Amino acid sequence: MGRGKIQIKRIESTTNRQVTFCKRRNGLLKKAYELSILCDAEVALIIFSSRGRLYEYSSHSTKSTIERYKSTSANGPNSVVEINSQQYYQQEAAKLRHQMQILQNANRHLIGEGLASLSIKELKQLESRLERAITRIRSKKQEMLFSEIEFMQKREEALQSENMFLRAKITENERAQASIATTASALETLTTFDSRNYFNVNMLEAATNYPNQDQTTLHLGYDS
Repeated sequence: MGRGKIQIKRIESTTNRQVTFCKRRNGLLKKAYELSILCDAEVALIIFSSRGRLYEYSSHSTKSTIERYKSTSANGPNSVVEINSQQYYQQEAAKLRHQMQILQNANRHLIGEGLASLSIKELKQLESRLERAITRIRSKKQEMLFSEIEFMQKREEALQSENMFLRAKITENERAQASIATTASALETLTTFDSRNYFNVNMLEAATNYPNQDQTTLHLGYDS
């Protein structure tokens, strides 16, 4: 069976706690020794057990290492942090420059520049990328054309509907104007008259004397 993970919390059993302390202490002292030898680092390790016993390891001298730590902290407590931060940002800047160079080369390859340094395999990969890109571009172009055609068709239908509506309104207005003109003509005919269709009052008055004149004429003729 493999070793199980130990939950990081205080071990309640005194015996188990002491056994774990001895194992971890020895491992920690060993790691400190290896670090000082392999990396030529100045290491000082101080351990106090729960019973107050002291365990230490120093690659040079524990006291001198502590004094060096105090002087470094007094002169500039943030110097180590600043150095580490500077190194970190330098590394990040180098990574970004490298990535930018890769992207610039890829863009140059896409437009057909700087291909002499590529191998056959890289050229085939570039060709596949370009073919996939062209396929996506054509698909997107067709989608946009279809959308534009559909929009124009809907706009044309809307214009036709609006044109039919306007024609219907014009026809309705023409009919209304024709009806108004017919009504006005009929009213004008009723209100105006021609004098030739009526007798003059004087003529009617004169007509009442005609019988007497006729009688006189006849009478005169009889006498003669």
